[in-house]
Amino acid sequence: MTTSTTRLLAILLVSVALAGCSSSRFGTYSTRSTVAEPLPPAPAGTITGNQLPPPGSTTPTGDPSQFPNAPQSSGTQRSTEADAQIAANAPEVSRETLVGAWKVSTGGGSCQMFMALTKWTGGFRAASRGCPGDAANVAAWDVKGKQVVLSDSEGTTVARLYSSGNERFDGQTTGGQPISLSR
Repeated sequence: MTTSTTRLLAILLVSVALAGCSSSRFGTYSTRSTVAEPLPPAPAGTITGNQLPPPGSTTPTGDPSQFPNAPQSSGTQRSTEADAQIAANAPEVSRETLVGAWKVSTGGGSCQMFMALTKWTGGFRAASRGCPGDAANVAAWDVKGKQVVLSDSEGTTVARLYSSGNERFDGQTTGGQPISLSR
């Protein structure tokens, strides 16, 4: 190839490259940034101010007599007595009757739980799906006497239940919520 042919080829390649850069088939791209217009300010209500109550007061008015009395411990004692009566009247429970899938109702919601006879911290393995509140932490279960105990992954008790009929268990979480298992 001669030098003039090489030059002509180089000029031709540069021309094609420049022609590709100026193509209109890709449209125009604005390099200016577009800024959205600011929103109008939200309407504001009136602002009021008050003095804070003095330190140590139990109500906004500072009058401790307007605060209700704390509940007495007799409610807890009655709950313990009721639990003892339920436990005394509850039927015996075997581990084999608990194996399988259960519907759990607690905290105003429901979910599914599966109990297996695989050893786990706190007893045997339990797996839940979509459980609300304390029941979401259940990872294990066991039978202790007439009682079904649900535990978390560290072995801490989450709930205690007793048999209340054919394939139904009712009890309470340690947080105080009612809980039931049914098939």
